[in-house]
Amino acid sequence: MSPKTPIYEGKAKKLFEGPEPGTLIQHFKDDATAFNAKKKGTIAGKGIINNKISEFLMTRLNDMGIPTHFIRGLNMREQLVRAVDIVPLEVIIRNYEGEALGSPLIEFCLKDDRLGDPFIAEDHVFAFGIAAPEELDEIRHYALRINDFLSGLFYGHGIRLIDLKLEFGRFYEGETEIIVLADEISPDTCRLWDIVTNDKLDKDRFRRDLGGEAEAYQEVARRLGLTPEDEPEVLN
Repeated sequence: MSPKTPIYEGKAKKLFEGPEPGTLIQHFKDDATAFNAKKKGTIAGKGIINNKISEFLMTRLNDMGIPTHFIRGLNMREQLVRAVDIVPLEVIIRNYEGEALGSPLIEFCLKDDRLGDPFIAEDHVFAFGIAAPEELDEIRHYALRINDFLSGLFYGHGIRLIDLKLEFGRFYEGETEIIVLADEISPDTCRLWDIVTNDKLDKDRFRRDLGGEAEAYQEVARRLGLTPEDEPEVLN
């Protein structure tokens, strides 16, 4: 097998040239970062678990008519995705701010590590040409649908979705532009709490030095039915 051609390396994933035009191979790493990479470390087996969780959730979203960049899984750490033009926004949906909100709160952050991913107003999004009004409307529509679906799904497995971060991209079919969900959905990008104990089952365990990061990620996968009950807690 010939070596893959690297395209990009981020904090949690690598992208390689895909086997077909317009595709990429997304590789999940065990690297963990927080506070805009000021804190760095690793979580054993995180890449494998996040790949499983994200593949499962992206597939479910595709099935319900929400377009995503996900095409198919390749192996324990990699999946085939569409090459998209990323909209440089982080879309944050909050369901709780100390207590349950009456309705989900959507915030936008400029996707720029050098600036610390600052909050950005919709008027700035339009003024800087980051997205057109109709694109932002579509992103907002999909974000709320995704949040609604995930909130119900996680709740059914004893997990409360506190908030989540989504990224979107532009995919083109001929001259037709399609907004699609990109990046990943995993304990790296969601705050997930146990409904009974409020134990954190996400990257906050790493951020706050709580320990048990690998076990928390594994627990999310186990509750979603993605790992056997007797599978070791930490995957390498």
